[in-house]
Amino acid sequence: MQITAVKATVVSLPARRKHPMAFGGERLGRYVIVRVDTDEGISGLGEATVLLQWGGDYGRYFGESPETTVHLAQDVLGPALAGEDPTAIEQAHQKMDRAVKGYPYAKSAIDSALHDITGKKFGVPVYQLLGGLARREVPIAHSLGIIDLQTIRTEAATAVEDGIKTLKIKIGLDPERDVQTVAEVRNVVGDGVSLVVDANQGYPSPKVAIRTLRRIEEYVIHYAEQPVEGLERMAQVARAVDIPIMADESAWTARDILEIAQLGAADLISLYTTKPGGLLPAKKAAAVAEAAGFPCNVNGSAETGVGNAANLHLAASTACVTEKCVIPITTLSGREQTKVAGIFYTDDLLTEPFAYHDGSLVVPDGPGLGIELDEEKVAHYRAA
Repeated sequence: MQITAVKATVVSLPARRKHPMAFGGERLGRYVIVRVDTDEGISGLGEATVLLQWGGDYGRYFGESPETTVHLAQDVLGPALAGEDPTAIEQAHQKMDRAVKGYPYAKSAIDSALHDITGKKFGVPVYQLLGGLARREVPIAHSLGIIDLQTIRTEAATAVEDGIKTLKIKIGLDPERDVQTVAEVRNVVGDGVSLVVDANQGYPSPKVAIRTLRRIEEYVIHYAEQPVEGLERMAQVARAVDIPIMADESAWTARDILEIAQLGAADLISLYTTKPGGLLPAKKAAAVAEAAGFPCNVNGSAETGVGNAANLHLAASTACVTEKCVIPITTLSGREQTKVAGIFYTDDLLTEPFAYHDGSLVVPDGPGLGIELDEEKVAHYRAA
């Protein structure tokens, strides 16, 4: 079997509400769907959830736009892989890395498509290619953006009614607002729900982060994600507070996780399919995290159903993913499974949603990613 074409399409899904974060960022949902075709008629799907204003510490990794991803996928990476065996995924990464340095989001979309093709070729789900199931169901955390307090109170209560057992509260712009928000959410949901906070590098210094996190400790915070930028500053915060610290923007590759362990910069790691450049390098990053004793979750950027399928296969096949995953509960218009929980968009691109119950998504069992695109919806949501 040989790769014959790589095609990329920009789509834009309708948002349920805005999801502001400390770094700002573009509107979520304007992403790139990549399809890799082969001479045997088997095609695979992947997604690049690119954002211009989101990246790693001090420009170590940088934002990407949908237009950049389309160019790289079709004009650089596609030609580099033309005629290659799509099941030789390790070799494909070597060829992509020789074709262009960096740009992990474009590479991750192709990596996902290659896994999808390989699973379809051999009649197995992608999770079998990644080591088999560590869990059948993936528990979900619901994310609350930096929005007004009344909306947060209502949405937190409704998400818990939907079965969610962990709420993620975005913070990092205003310490006073952050403390008040955490207190309000804890008061609304009571003691039976786990709370985590995420500053997205928003605090200007370790001292500000330390003061703020100490003030919210009384509300029983399971962990605080990426309070500041930079590993040395993360380590200062981790040493000074009792709340466990999770690395996200600081943790892209296996090498980053090794450095985090060496510096004592965090207690947990946020894994992505995209940041390291795909499922194959994500499993390598997870192996380093596991060796260092880091519990992990799978996080993302509010993927469509295509990217969320990759999320589910990674989470379901990785033993150290013991934390609730901050990924969407993929929703189709008219077939909603929750009122607000995990709903970033009011519609999606798949023909079938992932099964949801009691706060968890079930990993699909079909060959490859186990999904099928609704081509009419792809055409409808294609971005100009």
